[in-house]
Amino acid sequence: MCGRFVVANVGGELVSELRVDLVADDLPEPSYNVAPTDPVAIVLDSAKSEPPTRRLERARWGLVPSWAKDLSIGARAFNARAEELEQKRMFQNALAKRRAIVPATGYYEWQDQQTGKVPHFIHPADGSPLLFAGLYEWWRDKSKADDDPDRWVLSFTILTRDSIGQLGSIHGRMPVFLDAAHADAWLDPTVEHPRDVLDAALDDAPRVAETLAFHPVDRAVGNVRNNSPALVEPV
Repeated sequence: MCGRFVVANVGGELVSELRVDLVADDLPEPSYNVAPTDPVAIVLDSAKSEPPTRRLERARWGLVPSWAKDLSIGARAFNARAEELEQKRMFQNALAKRRAIVPATGYYEWQDQQTGKVPHFIHPADGSPLLFAGLYEWWRDKSKADDDPDRWVLSFTILTRDSIGQLGSIHGRMPVFLDAAHADAWLDPTVEHPRDVLDAALDDAPRVAETLAFHPVDRAVGNVRNNSPALVEPV
């Protein structure tokens, strides 16, 4: 968890709600079956300006730390267990200074049943955007020239924690959900005690989780080549 999610729209509502200053011109198209290594839009606060500039940027799902030799490590780092961030080199620096929000329409989770694993679509009951707590990193591709616009790769991971309540009946882990009211604190790269903002996010995630709805969907979602609105329809 979480291995697939949906981004049906990243529009003006999100930009206004999170007070985004700059929107990249290369944002990915909507997707009903986002898988690790796919590109999506994330929100981050750039510390290179004062005050920090809030940006909506295209990013690759699967964190690639600056010291990685290549991009392949990101395929295994699409999720990060929130309780282990401070003990893992891959996530320590990102937790301190590079926290992100990953907006989504909802996500998929598979429930073990007697007939096999049954996928469910989990989403806000009121249709509002779902916000995942994430971390991001920039990775430099040293094989590319300094003037190559593709030499820098922005990547991210989604934080997870133990599931609670209704979501616990589907899977033992869930994303760390954020409320828009906590976005400023989570994104602020200048906070001195990142553990405090992490604890606040973990404490509030169960409240957000209780507002979510879910229903079973077709097993076709298990194939990354399938990508249509039909994937989120109840079966």
